[in-house]
Amino acid sequence: MTVSPHPETVVRAAPAVDAYLPGFGNHLATEAVPGALPVGRNSPQHVPYGLFAEQLSGTAFTAPRMENKRSWLYRLRPTAQHPPFVPYARDSLIRANPYDTAPPSPNRLRWDPQPIPTEPVDFVDGLTTYCGNGDVGTGVGVSVHLYTCNASMQGRAFFSADGEWLIVPQQGRLLIVTELGRITVEPEQIAVVPRGVRFRVELLDGPARGYVCENHGAIFRLPDLGPIGSNGLANPRDFETPLAWFEDSDEPVEVVQKFQGHLWQSTLDHSPFDVVAWHGNLAPYRYDLTRFNTINTVSFDHPDPSIFTVLTSPTAHAGTANCDFVIFPPRWMVAEDTFRPPWFHRNVMSEFMGLIHGAYDAKAGGFAPGGASLHNQMSGHGPDQASHEAAVKAKLAPHRIENTMAFMFESCHVFRPTRFAMETPLMQLDYDDCWAGFQKAQVPLSGAAQ
Repeated sequence: MTVSPHPETVVRAAPAVDAYLPGFGNHLATEAVPGALPVGRNSPQHVPYGLFAEQLSGTAFTAPRMENKRSWLYRLRPTAQHPPFVPYARDSLIRANPYDTAPPSPNRLRWDPQPIPTEPVDFVDGLTTYCGNGDVGTGVGVSVHLYTCNASMQGRAFFSADGEWLIVPQQGRLLIVTELGRITVEPEQIAVVPRGVRFRVELLDGPARGYVCENHGAIFRLPDLGPIGSNGLANPRDFETPLAWFEDSDEPVEVVQKFQGHLWQSTLDHSPFDVVAWHGNLAPYRYDLTRFNTINTVSFDHPDPSIFTVLTSPTAHAGTANCDFVIFPPRWMVAEDTFRPPWFHRNVMSEFMGLIHGAYDAKAGGFAPGGASLHNQMSGHGPDQASHEAAVKAKLAPHRIENTMAFMFESCHVFRPTRFAMETPLMQLDYDDCWAGFQKAQVPLSGAAQ
């Protein structure tokens, strides 16, 4: 179809695409219709095709240039055109601070995977908050949700005003339709949707299940590499941002937003996915976890898990993260005279873990794909008895850890479990038992207190 850049032109939907631009945090420019992007300015008096110019800001206007995140969108209608939002009419298990009135638990917690629902449930209604920390009102901390769904979002869109969404699929491929383009994502890939960006989740091959880290703090970025040098871990070129794609639809769409921990809804008389062109450095993106360049020891001892950090949300305290997204992918273990699984430890950071597939090398059983565990600040944890005994007896030949992908949301703030998480029958009440069978070490009595 041929179009001309005049206000009276009716812009039709662009052809379906599934294409991406490579690079992390780049300033990108993309248009679904040639000539839709203004040249030389952001908000001209006459925008091509009569589109509406709208800025989406992920940081304060005055944030330093290196940290400033914003994009200019050129759309069929302004986002401001909507009726008032009203409280969400359906039941929801989404929660926010204080998450629940009970004190946070110092105990080690673990949950079985959520079952797939028997009635039709889409992504929004399939979200359940397990825990969180910080305060959405002051822009600190994270919320952790799990999703289980068996239906695509039909005539609905969702966005969070509380933080960006890091989506980690465990089962089933997703098509995430956003205002700035379309992303397909599957297990062992992740997608990040910025705060405020509307999106719709469609299921591509049946029921889906996974995890969400909603980041209320500083926007996720790549960690500094320090002595590692200029390459390694998650390389910038492997992150992918979608090309512009839009819908020209005048059918009603229910828009659900998460605002200060609560869900609200409104109804548009058109699709919110009507951005014909955009440019900027704030946009959804995806990343393939299998491209992670794992760094590990080639001599002795087990390095800190920080070497497995994919993305980080920093705090003002250097080296201390509001949230680190850490993965434990397939890798070689060659450490000499070394206990190779993660060692026993207590940590000032708090750790929420999930398993995408396979087994985690510090747990011989009980930690299933789709399940989760929580080890809060200063709770002692580490390998279970069976994993410890096997590691002590193992022949220290080069060993490949294969067929696994575990991950961790690690935060300097204590996670507060929700009432659902503490009361669900999915909680493994016998989790502590995996450390119950260790025998006291036998040491000579000389020098010991009598």
